[in-house]
Amino acid sequence: MIKDNTVEKVIDESQQGSALSLDNNGKNGRKLYIESYGCQMNFSDSEIVASILAKEGFNTTQNLYDADLVLVNTCSIREKAEQTVRKRLEKFNAVKRTKPNMKVGVLGCMAERLKSKFLEEEKIVDMVVGPDAYKDLPNLIQEIDEGRNAVNVILSKDETYGDVAPVRLNTNGVSAFVSITRGCDNMCTFCVVPFTRGRERSRDPQSILEEVNDLWERGFKEITLLGQNVDSYLWYGGGLKKDFDKASDMQKATSVNFAGLLELVAQAQPKMRIRFSTSNPQDMTLDVIEAMAKHQNICKYIHLPVQSGSNRILKAMNRLHTREEYFELIDNIRKIIPDCAISQDMITGFPTETEEDHQDTLSLMEYVKYDFGFMFAYSERPGTLAERKMEDDIPEATKKRRLSEIIEVQQKHSHYRTQQHLGKTQEVLIEGTSKKSDTHWMGRNSQNTVAVFPKEHYKVGDFVNVKINECTSATLIGEAVGYSENN
Repeated sequence: MIKDNTVEKVIDESQQGSALSLDNNGKNGRKLYIESYGCQMNFSDSEIVASILAKEGFNTTQNLYDADLVLVNTCSIREKAEQTVRKRLEKFNAVKRTKPNMKVGVLGCMAERLKSKFLEEEKIVDMVVGPDAYKDLPNLIQEIDEGRNAVNVILSKDETYGDVAPVRLNTNGVSAFVSITRGCDNMCTFCVVPFTRGRERSRDPQSILEEVNDLWERGFKEITLLGQNVDSYLWYGGGLKKDFDKASDMQKATSVNFAGLLELVAQAQPKMRIRFSTSNPQDMTLDVIEAMAKHQNICKYIHLPVQSGSNRILKAMNRLHTREEYFELIDNIRKIIPDCAISQDMITGFPTETEEDHQDTLSLMEYVKYDFGFMFAYSERPGTLAERKMEDDIPEATKKRRLSEIIEVQQKHSHYRTQQHLGKTQEVLIEGTSKKSDTHWMGRNSQNTVAVFPKEHYKVGDFVNVKINECTSATLIGEAVGYSENN
């Protein structure tokens, strides 16, 4: 499966700009319209915001013209997302001219960086709220109701929203995301996340288990544990990960790392599929891979971004691993979980990248033979270390050529990997109707590969054994041979 250079790691293009909709409370008298852009963390955050505002008298609407409050949850990762958000804000303001009581707010990752621009210079919003300040929304809304601009972009050392039960929006009712960490301590030079989402902190495992158990009770069959960097999850009673060395002996002895959390979740709901995203090579430890091998319900799939195959470029990106260390991790995964699928993120055309560096990336891909990947040409993001300290010196034409070479190699490997499933019978969780055929179901196997097969008498949410007869480079095609033991 190929994702082109317009795609960021866990960004689903089909969801971009979608408006939330949830069951309305008859007692609520105001209408909230909220659009989300960017990664899955942002969509998860929008669910938290909707939950907080439901208690403040707001029902969601999918009709912009009905709204009393319009919020846009933003992304700073890509230039395209920022341009789209700006256009939407212009549209919201055009509507506002005909509805002067409507209020407009910006949430999320663009908030901190562009607060003065939005509020003071361009005067295009009433409210700016950073990713750690959503619990302050009731106060901020009171401010704007009284005619004042409102802003809170303070990054927190301990906010994880563990005590806010997110409402599930735009979901297939089968799979859900569960946030386990916020922020990131890895200062990759191309990335703005540590500056927009703050330092890394983990959520109380008990609140995670409660959310997972609640999802199972409500009929969900699969969850994805979500974080900017899930492998560095570390709970020791609260606080920042970087302060763990100051914890008491008791806190250290009772701490829970990511492998421990995986075990807890897998044991709590043995018939529920567990996925996680995103992993970081420098933080992934053997105990995580061993936990995956031990529990049947933890899916055999790891998204393991590498970004480059060149040690020189990895160092310039401040990725705290080498090519050789990455290979060692891949070898361990293959040894412990032979049928594990692995996918990548790759940036081509990073400042100073030479043809030799590019060849290193291609040879790394040949070594791993990824199942699929998210590949894009480097584009300088404001506020990153690379933007401040490095010149974006690779010509666009060179970036495009290198990107197309990377995509071509990935396409070959994707086809090679899907062919490995031919003739096998695999468990597939039905997510919905196939996009190409009303008479076929679509679901995924443990390795996260899409499979389609005739509907027959099965339904959404069923675990079905599917015999794989054909494949493309992205999709498995087969026939159901009965329910799986998970059903």
